Amino acid sequence: MGRSASGPCDRLRDRRRFWSALVESRLASQKRVIVFGATGQLGVELCSDLARRGYEVRGFERTALDILNVEKLERAMAEFEPFAVFNCAAYNQVDVAEREPLAAFEANALGVRNIAVACRQNDARLVHFSTDYVFDGMLGRPYTETDSTHPLGAYAVSKLAGELYAAAYLDRPLIVRTSGVFGPGGLKTARGNFPELMLRLARENKPIRVVEDHAASPTFAPALASRSIDLLERDLEGVFHIGGGQPISWFDFARLIFTKAGVSAQLSPTNEREYRTAARRPKFSALDNARMRTEKLQPMPPLEAAVEEYLAARQKYLAR
Repeated sequence: MGRSASGPCDRLRDRRRFWSALVESRLASQKRVIVFGATGQLGVELCSDLARRGYEVRGFERTALDILNVEKLERAMAEFEPFAVFNCAAYNQVDVAEREPLAAFEANALGVRNIAVACRQNDARLVHFSTDYVFDGMLGRPYTETDSTHPLGAYAVSKLAGELYAAAYLDRPLIVRTSGVFGPGGLKTARGNFPELMLRLARENKPIRVVEDHAASPTFAPALASRSIDLLERDLEGVFHIGGGQPISWFDFARLIFTKAGVSAQLSPTNEREYRTAARRPKFSALDNARMRTEKLQPMPPLEAAVEEYLAARQKYLAR
C-alpha cells in the first residue's frame, strides 16, 4: 500500500508548529544582549542587572573580542543575534591620550563605528556610553542634552566622535553621557576608581591634594546600569544624561568619601593652576539629567547615599 498524503489537519498542525517555533525564536532573541567592556565598573553592573531581569547576556572584554577586529565582531553578533548591545568599552586614559591620540580615537570612535555597523546589519539596538568631557565646562551650570558640545582634548574628541558615528550609522541609537563613574567593580580592576585612589593614599598616610576648582557629577555604577537598561526597555532613543545628580568639586567629593568611611586623611585643596595635567579638562562638567525627568525615569540616588552604598559593598568584598 502506498504512503498516504497528509491531510488538511496535518498541514495546519505543521504550519502552527512552524510559526510557534519562529515566534519562540524571535522572543528568545529579544532577551539576548551583548555587553562590550563587560569586566569594567559599569560592565559588571550591566551584566548582573540584565541577568536579574531575565536577559541572556554575553559579555566581552578586549582580550576576548577587540571591537577593532571587524571580522570577529560581526561574526560574534551574527552568531548570537542580540536584541541589543551595550558598549561601555573605552580608552579612558585622559592624559596618556594626548601622547597617543590615535589609540584613543581607534577605541572610542572607530570601535563605536564598527559596533554601530554590526548593529545595523543585525537590526540590534545600541546603547553607547559617552562622557561629560564632550563639554568644555565653561557654561557655568550643569549641562543638558541640548547644550552644544566642545571637547578640549584628544580623549574628549574621540568620545564625541564615537557619539557621531553611532548617530550616523543607526536610526535610533541610545547615547548615555555620564560623569566620574565609581562602583564596586573598581575593587577588582587595575585602575580602580576615585574613591579607591583616595582611600589608598589615606592608608599610606600620604598628603592628598585634590582640585577644588573643577566640578563634576560623580555617578554610582549600579544606578547608572539600572537606569540605562530602563531606557532600553522603554524603547527610548537619542542622547540622555545620567549623571550623579549633584554637582560637586573633586575636593569636596574626596572629603565626603573620607567622612563616610570614617577615615582621617591629610587632605588639602589645590587648583588647576597648581595641579597641571597633560590634558585640558572641563572645569564644570556636571550633567543635568533633564530627559530622565521628562521621561519620568527613577532619579539617581543622592551622592551621599551612593557613597554609603559603595562603602558597604566595599566592606563586604574585603571581608571575603
